[in-house]
Amino acid sequence: MYFECQYRVPYADTDQMGVVYYANYLVYFERGRTEMFRSAGLPYSELEKQGLFLPVSEAYCKYQASAHYDDLLTFRSWIAELGRVRVRIATEVRRADEVLVSGHVVLGCVNSERRIVRFSPEIIAVCRKFVAEGGEA
Repeated sequence: MYFECQYRVPYADTDQMGVVYYANYLVYFERGRTEMFRSAGLPYSELEKQGLFLPVSEAYCKYQASAHYDDLLTFRSWIAELGRVRVRIATEVRRADEVLVSGHVVLGCVNSERRIVRFSPEIIAVCRKFVAEGGEA
């Protein structure tokens, strides 16, 4: 299942040509996955209260077309792989039906001492809601 949310590009996200600055797409990926977790009833703030953190260990972007000031974008996110201590979340940034940027991040799970730990049953349950066909759960 995919999760989608929308975002209108403000001037602050663009360069002098009105094109979205390339590094902002990683921020867009974060917006998509944060809202995905929130929509399933598990905001990151709740994870942090439990002493769990999901740091990014890998990020990949493939740029296909540019977004511009005032474009209405859709962030489509899903779980591409789910393991015991890491998850790969794929995201597409779209303008209508056009994919502008696609990519993924890999998140690990660490405790407040920054030691790698297994995902809690709660995190696994949330992730399973968004596993795309072919994703490992």
